[in-house]
Amino acid sequence: MAATCQGRGAVTPAAGPLSVPEPDRRVATIAALAAVYVIWSSTYLVMRIAVETLPPMLMGAIRFTVAGALLFGFAAARGAPRPTARQWLLALPVGALLFVGGNGLVAMAETEVSSGIAAVVCATMPLWMAVFAAISGERPTGREWIGVGLGLAGVAVLVAGAELSAAPVAAAVLCASPLAWALGSILARRLPVAGGIMAAASQQLAGGIALAVIGLARGERLPATWTFDAVWSLAYLIVLGSVIGFTAYSWLLRNTRPALATSYAFVNPPLAVLAGAALGAEQVGGATLAATPLVVAAVVLVVGGKKS
Repeated sequence: MAATCQGRGAVTPAAGPLSVPEPDRRVATIAALAAVYVIWSSTYLVMRIAVETLPPMLMGAIRFTVAGALLFGFAAARGAPRPTARQWLLALPVGALLFVGGNGLVAMAETEVSSGIAAVVCATMPLWMAVFAAISGERPTGREWIGVGLGLAGVAVLVAGAELSAAPVAAAVLCASPLAWALGSILARRLPVAGGIMAAASQQLAGGIALAVIGLARGERLPATWTFDAVWSLAYLIVLGSVIGFTAYSWLLRNTRPALATSYAFVNPPLAVLAGAALGAEQVGGATLAATPLVVAAVVLVVGGKKS
């Protein structure tokens, strides 16, 4: 679950903390935070490398089908109940919104825009969650409305910048991604989907299938010969981004305060911008430099203001 517009409540994990001694819990918390901070920051750049040679939708189809199958096997081996037929059916719209809308659109956009800009736009997901909460009847606080305003201002700065203004279709696709992830997150919290790791497994498998159907319908085809970059980047996204990163995030949701578990949302954007510049030779323009602190401050206001 990375290089995607991921955010709070994407999947409902099993409730209740694990029985872990306090010193071990601190170590586990630090390790899990390091995973979601570093791994999920890096996956934006790795995804951009992957889509240089792999079609975006089919790349995502392989990523999430394999990751979902691995998580499914792991959960089944631990005795987790398998999803019912109804839960598999409900996993389809959730998986489509999260992994086609939330991830597939990012992959498409990254064929034209930098990974740093993609990360900054995707960081606005919690802001859209606040907007959808307001639409559904929850009254956001003044602090949250200020955060939403700052975040939208940051996105406006990016859209007006040279890179996104030169790629209007990619800009529109990228801006739609956090909305899809936010809506998918709301459905995942409200629908009676499978619990625990089986939720992630079923939703990633459903999303992978949907990505494959859409990719083939778009005329995408996998290359006959794969480059080394295509192989390692896809393996990285599967193992580190989708399996390890999401497992760490699920552990944080079960064992720490929500504000701490979701703190990656304002750590990932600056780290992703730095990774793109330092490792991917991406140019960091004035619009990105101006928008990044606006978006980070917006997410801090919205996520940090939630009750633990």
